[in-house]
Amino acid sequence: MRQGKPVTVAAAAGLHGISRATAYRYFSDPAMLVAEAGLDIAVKPYEEIVAGAADLRQRLRAISLYIFDLSTSHEARFRQFVAMTLAAWSPEDAARPQMRGARRVALYERALQEDGGGLAAARRQALVRALSTATGTEAMIALYDIVGADPAAARATVAEIADAILDRYLGPARTGRDGMGRDDPQGGRAEAGCDRTES
Repeated sequence: MRQGKPVTVAAAAGLHGISRATAYRYFSDPAMLVAEAGLDIAVKPYEEIVAGAADLRQRLRAISLYIFDLSTSHEARFRQFVAMTLAAWSPEDAARPQMRGARRVALYERALQEDGGGLAAARRQALVRALSTATGTEAMIALYDIVGADPAAARATVAEIADAILDRYLGPARTGRDGMGRDDPQGGRAEAGCDRTES
């Protein structure tokens, strides 16, 4: 796509040095490959996503908000991709993992490779799983379509959930500029969750 050439599964396999059989196992439909590749090109580099984040907590939080913002800023394309993925699913697929995109997983793992937060490997994996379920297109659809949240409330909810997950795995945040230690390196600050009472 970057080279302006037609996108085919075989060409992509050759470019990345993998067998056609492996490529077709993940992308039997070239249209699915084109849809996912287009979304992948839109993703910023890790360094840009976490710029301004002072520690592991802030980096992981920044990634969560970035992945959500990516989904909302390309909403139509992500919805179309989800629709294509669901339409292509068959009962036989339940027997094998269907990894799609996994951009967020790679970003979270990169942050944890730099600083594991003192967590054992199993806990790091659990943290990535927890954060991964609470952002992106899935969170956007749940918040927009199911509970009717507006964009600001939806983003604040994603931030609140990320904070709760990070509290569980990394301990409570230190107090920051917003009184809860929840500065947003992406330029916004979540208000949700700051009215908790201590018991």
